[in-house]
Amino acid sequence: MKNKYKNQFENEILFSKTEYQTRVKKVQTKMAHNNIDLLLIASPANQFYLTGYDGWSFYTPQMVVVSINEEQPYWIGRQMDSVGAKFTAYLDKNHIIPYPDVFVASQSKHPMNFLVDFIKEKKWHKKNIGVEMDEYYYTAKWHNILTSNLPEAEFKDAFLLVNWIRMIKSNQEIDYMKDAGKIANLAMKKAMKKADVGVRQCDVIAELYRFTTGGTKDIGGTFTCKPPNAMVGEYCSAPHLSWTDKKLKKNEIFYIEMGGAKHRYHVPLARCIYMGKVPDKIKKISYIICEGLNAVLEKVKPGTTGHELEDTWKKVINKYGLEKDSRIGYPVGIGFPPTWGELTTSFRKGDKNILKENMTFHCIPALWLKEYGIVISETFVVRKQGAERLTNYQQKLFDLETSK
Repeated sequence: MKNKYKNQFENEILFSKTEYQTRVKKVQTKMAHNNIDLLLIASPANQFYLTGYDGWSFYTPQMVVVSINEEQPYWIGRQMDSVGAKFTAYLDKNHIIPYPDVFVASQSKHPMNFLVDFIKEKKWHKKNIGVEMDEYYYTAKWHNILTSNLPEAEFKDAFLLVNWIRMIKSNQEIDYMKDAGKIANLAMKKAMKKADVGVRQCDVIAELYRFTTGGTKDIGGTFTCKPPNAMVGEYCSAPHLSWTDKKLKKNEIFYIEMGGAKHRYHVPLARCIYMGKVPDKIKKISYIICEGLNAVLEKVKPGTTGHELEDTWKKVINKYGLEKDSRIGYPVGIGFPPTWGELTTSFRKGDKNILKENMTFHCIPALWLKEYGIVISETFVVRKQGAERLTNYQQKLFDLETSK
């Protein structure tokens, strides 16, 4: 029985111990450069990246602690979730530190007080401590408890320190993203086939969910970190709304931006379908988007900047008298609620950050106009020879005549 559980545990670890150690060493090198002795990681995506821990437990406080002098990080979280850490994290058991349940949803005790005691016990209370100041899961209360109870420590903003390191993917990470792309490809295909006049929007999205969670015949799916954006008609002029239970009507656009996921690695994909025969003016807009998108993809190579890619897009649409003032792309990879974006760089005017080999991006040069919007996107890997698409779904504005 003991060996059975040991093998089961080993099979849950997504990467080799060597790969995790390499990630930690890269983070420690960056910590040293920034004069940080101790790094507190609140981001679930960064916790996953550095340890492998993968549980839906981030609604209660948890932290990964990286010391510049220790080979392994520490996972600190709710006691019942420490069992999941033993299954999914590569860490030795003495680096999984549970706090008692009395700290959960308590008005008198807080998990950050437990963390303070842990830091003091390790004699780290006078160190330079990095924290993710703008992270969704690092609250003002957390920061107040830490700073007020560790007055001899110097706190430094380490927001995005790990995110920048995450941008360059290993071959194993890219393999997971290729699987996610195949799932996204199939799910979008099934959604487009389901869409028809008289069909409820929610039934189309239910079909999409069936394949994002079920996956392909050979690749199992899972939940994504965010729901699809799905808008109809004039609502397509807004980029981040959700579907309803209304029936699709003739001569309106159904806009879907979704993603496939494998082991928390996400590949977004966006397409639109017109409920009828596409009017020439709308068809022309879709052609312009495809022309601009492919011009960007052809421009991609190591050493290119986000500014150069946005400028390439802008030159295409400007010759048709169109403008767009929002970014057209961003890096993607590990996704935990609320986003699959890595929050570091963008394809926009003035962005001088350089693309490097094995970075992965979602290029989404949508046009949101007054009466409607159209989006056609691609997720790709930066290769020496250029952009390698992670899906192979046809680039077009679909209609009922060609999608069935």
